[in-house]
Amino acid sequence: MSEGIQHVYIVDDDAAVRDALAYLLASVGQSVRVFESAQAFLEHCAGHECCGCVVLDVRMPGMSGMEVLQRLYEQEAALPVIVITGHGDVPMAVEAMKLGAIDFLQKPFRDQALLERIQYALEQAATQQQARRDQDIIRQRLAELTPRESQVLTAVVEGKANKVIASELSLSQRTVEIHRARIMGKMQAQSLANLVQMVMQVR
Repeated sequence: MSEGIQHVYIVDDDAAVRDALAYLLASVGQSVRVFESAQAFLEHCAGHECCGCVVLDVRMPGMSGMEVLQRLYEQEAALPVIVITGHGDVPMAVEAMKLGAIDFLQKPFRDQALLERIQYALEQAATQQQARRDQDIIRQRLAELTPRESQVLTAVVEGKANKVIASELSLSQRTVEIHRARIMGKMQAQSLANLVQMVMQVR
Protein backbone atom coordinates (compact mmCIF):
# COMPACT_ATOMS: atom_id res chain seq x y z
CA MET A 1 0.00 0.00 0.00
CA SER A 2 1.25 3.46 -0.82
CA GLU A 3 1.19 5.45 2.38
CA GLY A 4 -1.44 8.17 2.37
CA ILE A 5 -3.65 6.63 -0.33
CA GLN A 6 -7.12 5.97 1.00
CA HIS A 7 -9.69 3.76 -0.70
CA VAL A 8 -13.44 3.44 -0.28
CA TYR A 9 -14.25 -0.27 -0.07
CA ILE A 10 -17.76 -1.04 -1.33
CA VAL A 11 -19.08 -4.39 -0.14
CA ASP A 12 -22.50 -5.23 -1.64
CA ASP A 13 -23.86 -8.31 -3.41
CA ASP A 14 -26.03 -6.15 -5.71
CA ALA A 15 -24.04 -5.40 -8.87
CA ALA A 16 -26.21 -2.41 -9.75
CA VAL A 17 -25.59 -0.83 -6.34
CA ARG A 18 -21.84 -1.53 -6.55
CA ASP A 19 -21.59 0.03 -10.02
CA ALA A 20 -23.66 3.08 -9.08
CA LEU A 21 -21.64 3.75 -5.92
CA ALA A 22 -18.34 3.19 -7.71
CA TYR A 23 -19.36 5.66 -10.44
CA LEU A 24 -20.53 8.23 -7.87
CA LEU A 25 -17.31 8.04 -5.87
CA ALA A 26 -15.06 8.03 -8.92
CA SER A 27 -16.85 11.18 -10.13
CA VAL A 28 -15.61 13.04 -7.04
CA GLY A 29 -12.09 11.66 -7.28
CA GLN A 30 -12.27 8.88 -4.70
CA SER A 31 -10.26 5.69 -5.15
CA VAL A 32 -12.73 2.79 -5.06
CA ARG A 33 -12.48 -0.96 -4.51
CA VAL A 34 -15.62 -3.09 -4.99
CA PHE A 35 -16.45 -6.53 -3.58
CA GLU A 36 -19.49 -8.70 -4.24
CA SER A 37 -19.24 -10.60 -0.97
CA ALA A 38 -18.07 -10.21 2.60
CA GLN A 39 -15.65 -13.11 2.14
CA ALA A 40 -13.97 -11.46 -0.86
CA PHE A 41 -13.48 -8.22 1.06
CA LEU A 42 -12.03 -9.91 4.15
CA GLU A 43 -9.69 -12.03 2.02
CA HIS A 44 -8.46 -8.90 0.26
CA CYS A 45 -7.77 -7.07 3.51
CA ALA A 46 -6.08 -10.15 4.96
CA GLY A 47 -3.53 -9.99 2.13
CA HIS A 48 -3.22 -6.20 1.86
CA GLU A 49 -3.03 -3.34 4.33
CA CYS A 50 -6.40 -1.69 3.85
CA CYS A 51 -6.58 2.05 4.38
CA GLY A 52 -9.70 4.18 4.08
CA CYS A 53 -13.31 3.34 4.90
CA VAL A 54 -15.93 0.70 4.12
CA VAL A 55 -19.44 1.08 2.70
CA LEU A 56 -21.01 -2.17 3.80
CA ASP A 57 -24.35 -3.78 2.95
CA VAL A 58 -25.94 -5.70 5.82
CA ARG A 59 -27.91 -8.42 4.05
CA MET A 60 -25.73 -10.52 1.76
CA PRO A 61 -25.62 -14.24 0.90
CA GLY A 62 -23.15 -16.17 3.02
CA MET A 63 -21.45 -13.93 5.54
CA SER A 64 -23.55 -10.91 6.52
CA GLY A 65 -22.44 -7.35 6.95
CA MET A 66 -22.89 -7.66 10.70
CA GLU A 67 -20.44 -10.57 10.72
CA VAL A 68 -17.93 -8.43 8.82
CA LEU A 69 -18.35 -5.71 11.44
CA GLN A 70 -17.73 -8.29 14.15
CA ARG A 71 -14.50 -9.44 12.44
CA LEU A 72 -13.23 -5.89 11.99
CA TYR A 73 -14.13 -5.08 15.60
CA GLU A 74 -12.22 -8.11 16.88
CA GLN A 75 -9.20 -7.19 14.74
CA GLU A 76 -9.32 -3.55 15.93
CA ALA A 77 -9.08 -2.56 12.27
CA ALA A 78 -8.64 1.15 11.61
CA LEU A 79 -11.37 1.06 8.97
CA PRO A 80 -14.43 3.21 9.70
CA VAL A 81 -17.56 1.47 8.42
CA ILE A 82 -20.74 3.00 6.99
CA VAL A 83 -23.54 0.43 7.03
CA ILE A 84 -26.16 0.59 4.27
CA THR A 85 -29.31 -1.50 4.10
CA GLY A 86 -32.73 -1.63 2.52
CA HIS A 87 -34.13 -3.49 5.51
CA GLY A 88 -32.84 -1.53 8.47
CA ASP A 89 -34.42 -1.17 11.87
CA VAL A 90 -33.46 0.49 15.15
CA PRO A 91 -32.10 -2.66 16.90
CA MET A 92 -29.91 -3.42 13.87
CA ALA A 93 -28.59 0.14 13.81
CA VAL A 94 -27.80 -0.01 17.53
CA GLU A 95 -25.99 -3.34 17.11
CA ALA A 96 -23.99 -1.98 14.16
CA MET A 97 -22.89 1.04 16.22
CA LYS A 98 -21.85 -1.22 19.10
CA LEU A 99 -19.62 -3.10 16.66
CA GLY A 100 -17.93 0.12 15.60
CA ALA A 101 -19.93 1.34 12.60
CA ILE A 102 -19.75 5.13 12.43
CA ASP A 103 -22.99 5.54 10.48
CA PHE A 104 -26.08 3.67 9.33
CA LEU A 105 -27.91 4.60 6.11
CA GLN A 106 -31.14 3.14 4.81
CA LYS A 107 -31.63 2.69 1.06
CA PRO A 108 -32.55 4.71 -0.85
CA PHE A 109 -30.31 7.53 0.38
CA ARG A 110 -29.23 10.82 -1.16
CA ASP A 111 -25.89 10.76 -2.94
CA GLN A 112 -24.78 13.88 -1.09
CA ALA A 113 -25.62 12.34 2.28
CA LEU A 114 -23.42 9.34 1.49
CA LEU A 115 -20.57 11.49 0.16
CA GLU A 116 -20.60 13.62 3.32
CA ARG A 117 -20.48 10.53 5.53
CA ILE A 118 -17.66 9.02 3.49
CA GLN A 119 -15.64 12.23 3.77
CA TYR A 120 -16.10 12.15 7.54
CA ALA A 121 -15.15 8.46 7.65
CA LEU A 122 -11.97 9.07 5.65
CA GLU A 123 -10.99 11.89 8.02
CA GLN A 124 -11.51 9.53 10.96
CA ALA A 125 -9.46 6.84 9.21
CA ALA A 126 -6.59 9.27 8.64
CA THR A 127 -6.65 10.24 12.32
CA GLN A 128 -6.62 6.58 13.39
CA GLN A 129 -3.80 5.70 10.99
CA GLN A 130 -1.68 8.60 12.28
CA ALA A 131 -2.34 7.53 15.88
CA ARG A 132 -1.16 4.00 15.05
CA ARG A 133 1.98 5.31 13.37
CA ASP A 134 2.68 7.46 16.43
CA GLN A 135 2.22 4.43 18.69
CA ASP A 136 4.60 2.36 16.57
CA ILE A 137 7.26 5.07 16.88
CA ILE A 138 6.79 5.23 20.66
CA ARG A 139 7.06 1.43 20.98
CA GLN A 140 10.25 1.49 18.91
CA ARG A 141 11.77 4.13 21.19
CA LEU A 142 10.73 2.18 24.30
CA ALA A 143 12.41 -0.93 22.90
CA GLU A 144 15.70 0.99 22.68
CA LEU A 145 15.77 1.67 26.44
CA THR A 146 18.05 -0.44 28.60
CA PRO A 147 16.43 -2.67 31.27
CA ARG A 148 17.50 -0.19 33.96
CA GLU A 149 16.14 2.77 32.01
CA SER A 150 12.85 0.90 31.62
CA GLN A 151 12.71 0.42 35.39
CA VAL A 152 13.36 4.11 35.99
CA LEU A 153 10.78 5.07 33.36
CA THR A 154 8.13 2.92 35.03
CA ALA A 155 8.80 4.62 38.35
CA VAL A 156 8.78 8.08 36.76
CA VAL A 157 5.43 7.42 35.08
CA GLU A 158 4.06 6.33 38.46
CA GLY A 159 4.95 9.78 39.73
CA LYS A 160 7.77 8.75 42.07
CA ALA A 161 10.43 11.28 43.03
CA ASN A 162 14.10 10.70 42.20
CA LYS A 163 14.86 10.08 45.88
CA VAL A 164 12.23 7.32 46.07
CA ILE A 165 13.36 5.76 42.79
CA ALA A 166 16.96 5.78 43.95
CA SER A 167 16.01 4.03 47.18
CA GLU A 168 13.84 1.39 45.48
CA LEU A 169 16.45 0.57 42.83
CA SER A 170 19.49 0.89 45.13
CA LEU A 171 20.94 3.73 43.07
CA SER A 172 22.24 7.17 43.86
CA GLN A 173 20.00 10.14 43.08
CA ARG A 174 22.59 11.37 40.61
CA THR A 175 22.44 8.05 38.74
CA VAL A 176 18.65 8.28 38.59
CA GLU A 177 18.96 11.82 37.22
CA ILE A 178 21.35 10.59 34.52
CA HIS A 179 18.95 7.77 33.59
CA ARG A 180 16.06 10.22 33.41
CA ALA A 181 18.00 12.51 31.12
CA ARG A 182 18.88 9.60 28.83
CA ILE A 183 15.27 8.44 28.81
CA MET A 184 14.06 11.91 27.84
CA GLY A 185 16.58 11.97 25.01
CA LYS A 186 15.82 8.49 23.67
CA MET A 187 12.07 9.07 23.86
CA GLN A 188 12.44 12.57 22.34
CA ALA A 189 10.15 13.88 25.07
CA GLN A 190 9.80 17.64 25.40
CA SER A 191 8.73 17.50 29.05
CA LEU A 192 7.84 15.08 31.81
CA ALA A 193 4.17 15.46 30.93
CA ASN A 194 4.95 14.63 27.30
CA LEU A 195 6.91 11.55 28.39
CA VAL A 196 4.02 10.27 30.54
CA GLN A 197 1.57 10.99 27.73
CA MET A 198 3.61 8.91 25.27
CA VAL A 199 3.82 5.95 27.62
CA MET A 200 0.08 6.08 28.35
CA GLN A 201 -0.61 6.23 24.62
CA VAL A 202 0.75 2.71 24.10
CA ARG A 203 -0.67 1.11 27.25
